[in-house]
Amino acid sequence: MTERILRLDKAGAPVEWLDWQVAATLYARGLVTWTLGEEIYRLHGGTSRTTGARSLLSLHSIIACDGITHSYKRPPPPLTNRALFRRDKHLCLYCGKSFAENALTRDHIVPTSRGGKDRWLNVVSACRRCNQRKGSHRLDEIGMELLALPYVPNMAEYLALINSHRIRGDQMAFLRSQFGKESRLL
Repeated sequence: MTERILRLDKAGAPVEWLDWQVAATLYARGLVTWTLGEEIYRLHGGTSRTTGARSLLSLHSIIACDGITHSYKRPPPPLTNRALFRRDKHLCLYCGKSFAENALTRDHIVPTSRGGKDRWLNVVSACRRCNQRKGSHRLDEIGMELLALPYVPNMAEYLALINSHRIRGDQMAFLRSQFGKESRLL
């Protein structure tokens, strides 16, 4: 069993990916308030002493859990190279060529040596050649241009980015409906 389950808060905002064991625990504790998507796991439990019936638990691909809703402004998702490279579609945003993940680097538009921060809006994917060419310069100093502007993915897009190779169709359709207008994954 390797498929992940998408957990939402009770208002329908994406929260995290779960493995089936954690999801089964949430079901058993009565914390799952509603489900979407297809049934992806069917777990058989023990036999009841009183009824003789065997317990059965069906796990759906998308579950909403009771608890705190995230109506407040959430902090930006964590910045990782994997999510960054997937946000930028594995392209060097300077030369426009496509690269494997291990051939890309994180480039700071405003270099950290010049006060730039390690944040979503200040980083792009770059091939090693372009990153070395840019070095610790600002783009205007050496005549380089960005092919696309960086942006901060919302939580739905971030969850798609970090799990992109293992997302079921029903989960992706749900997440895609919540992507921001600047998303490159639409």
